[in-house]
Amino acid sequence: MEDVLPFLIGGLYAGGVYLVLHKSFVKLIIGLIILGYASNLMLFTISRITRGAPALVPEGAEALVEPYADPLPQALVLTAIVIGFGIQAFAIVLIKVGYRIVATDNLDDLNTTDRLDD
Repeated sequence: MEDVLPFLIGGLYAGGVYLVLHKSFVKLIIGLIILGYASNLMLFTISRITRGAPALVPEGAEALVEPYADPLPQALVLTAIVIGFGIQAFAIVLIKVGYRIVATDNLDDLNTTDRLDD
């Protein structure tokens, strides 16, 4: 499993960057979402994925005993997920309002502040 994760993370980053470089606003947002997932997965991978070993100090010991799951990256990923959902919700509303005003999702056509209905 640990041999597959770097390739999966690299594929997610490549797909996210590919979608960010498109001219469609929807594909840009989907690319940013995929980049967020790739970053979260990379944080989990860096923190040494360990099952069934909580980061608790055993009774009578002065320090943690290896192997243990590091709780800090887990907290960072949880925070990143919540922030990512907020950004996604804002981006979806931005897409909806922008499409209603300009009637296109092409980023090249969004170079004016004039409304089409004026």
